[in-house]
Order: sequence, then C-alpha cells, then structure tokens
Amino acid sequence: MIIVMQQGAARREIEEVMLEIERLGYKSHPIHGVERTVIGAIGDERGKMRLQMLEMAPGVERVIPILKPYKLAGKELHKEKTLVEVAPGVVFGGARIPVIAGPCSVESFEQICATAAAVKAAGAAMLRGGAYKPRTSPYAFQGHAEEGLKMLAAARAQSSLPVDTEVMKESLVDLVASYADLIQIGTRNMQNFDLLKAVGQTRKPVLLKRGLANTVAEWLMSAEYIMAQGNLNVILCERGIRTFETATRNTLDLSVISVLKRETHLPVVVDPSHGTGHWEYVEDMSLAAIAAGADGLIIEVHPNPHEAWSDGSQSLKPEGFAALMTKARAVAAAVGREL
Repeated sequence: MIIVMQQGAARREIEEVMLEIERLGYKSHPIHGVERTVIGAIGDERGKMRLQMLEMAPGVERVIPILKPYKLAGKELHKEKTLVEVAPGVVFGGARIPVIAGPCSVESFEQICATAAAVKAAGAAMLRGGAYKPRTSPYAFQGHAEEGLKMLAAARAQSSLPVDTEVMKESLVDLVASYADLIQIGTRNMQNFDLLKAVGQTRKPVLLKRGLANTVAEWLMSAEYIMAQGNLNVILCERGIRTFETATRNTLDLSVISVLKRETHLPVVVDPSHGTGHWEYVEDMSLAAIAAGADGLIIEVHPNPHEAWSDGSQSLKPEGFAALMTKARAVAAAVGREL
C-alpha cells in the first residue's frame, strides 16, 4: 500500500503513521517529495484492510493499493529513476553510461592487471572478472576463489577501477563483499532466493542478471527479494535469454530496456558478450543497447582471447574494445548521453 500524506503534513504526523505501519507488522519506506511525503507499506498483503484504516489518521490524504507484485522495484511507489552509486564518480542511471569491462575469469595477476590498464585507457569505468565461475561442465576451470579476489583487488589498486565480481553462494557473500565494489548475481542464481536475501542484507550495490529463460516479472520479483531486505542499490542486467535460435549463444532482448523503463525505476545494464556469444556481434549490440536507452554495458575483454580459460570466443581484444568505445561515445552523444 502507498500512504499519501497531505501537503504540509507535520513531521510528527508522518512519524506517527510510520510507527503505526511498523506496529501492524509492515516495513515503512518514506519518500520525501518537494510538496508531500508518500510512505510505502511493504509486507503481507493479507493485512491490507488494516492499512486502509490509516486513511483516517491525522495528516493522511489517501491510501492507495500497489497493484504490481514488485512493490519496491516497481514505479508505483518510486516514480523517479534510481541512481546507484557504485564508487565515487561511477553512477548507474544518470546521463553518463558506465562501461564495465574485463575478462570472464581472473587467470593470473599479470592478465588481470594488464586488462585493467587497457580497458581504463579506453575509457571503462569499472573492471569485471570472475573469481568463482559457474560452469556447465564440472571439469571446466572454476576460478581461483579468494586468490582471484586478491588479484582483482591488486588490479583495482593499480588502475583505480572499481571491481565487479560474482558471488555464487550464501556462505561467500561477506567474503566477496569485502573485495567487490559491485556484487554480481549470475543468471543461474537469479532465483536463488536465499542468496538474494543474503546480498540484500549487505548495503553493497548488486548487479542482478536476468535468468536464462525468465520473464520480466520474475526478474523484478528477484530484485524485490534483495530490496525487501533493505538493500535498494540494485542494477538489472540483460544478458540474453535462451530461445530456439542457435546462431547466437543466447537471444539478446534489447526490447526489454523499453519494457523496464515502464515497469521499474532501477537502472538497466546490457551484456552483449553473453547475449551473443560471439565477439563479432558485441560492437553492434553495444551500440544498439546505448541507442535503446541502456544505463550501462558489461563487456568481456581479454589480452589473448584465443588463450582464455573461459569464454574466449565472446571476448574482445583491447584494441577492439578501444574502437568500440570511440563509436559508443558518438552514439551516446546522439541520444543525449555520455560515456
């Protein structure tokens, strides 16, 4: 439910309404506007009739049901676009479009540091790299674990680029959060609800990738799991969905950018590397994503893709990434944005 306070409602009246919401077993989420305050009451919908009675409380103008199942991620309660600050100067959802770049897997200190230097020189805002790797085959390289996190931290120290890396299970959330600036939830874990709750209990920004075959509503409900724990710093990432098509690794759904603009206030990032699975298509899809209104890109870059321990076929070489960034700046400028 949304409790709309009267214009000029006293601070005491707002605080009393919030206390009553909490007494009824709900969480209150106030949004203070220029003219009035609205308060979201989030919790078990079976008690909504008790919340309706708040319409008689001093200072309350009206009580409105939230129709969408995703209360915090939807636009009914929060109409203004959310800005998620990952690090000083790196903000998702604003006029500037941050680009996250780096290898699929952290392989060595030399590899990750060389990549960090190259993508920074080309204009990337963040460094990505996997220390824990979910792989289809149990015999494939699974990542260097905490040693990989330490290599990422060293690359950050050298390059000053904030770091994005994936967490795969609840027991590792605190460890990964201690190294990462942005915690990534991969496609296979989009509906791992206990993991979502665990990252929701941190205040670290979260990059939530869309599941392999999940709808927008399911995706936003996963974001809701994180936000319901108190962490509102969620960035959505479209990385392609599984369809009958075999020409690409996945089907990159760029139309979802427009859908999300209508459904949520959260920023959306596009991953054309996983979305296509072929480095030849990454540049085109990156430019198209910017034109469609994406709030960021995440691109795989490797110094020697043919020797990569994972996903070399979809990774750009540093010179290819630099060329892409030059074109991306022109497209961003054409749609009133900047990189």
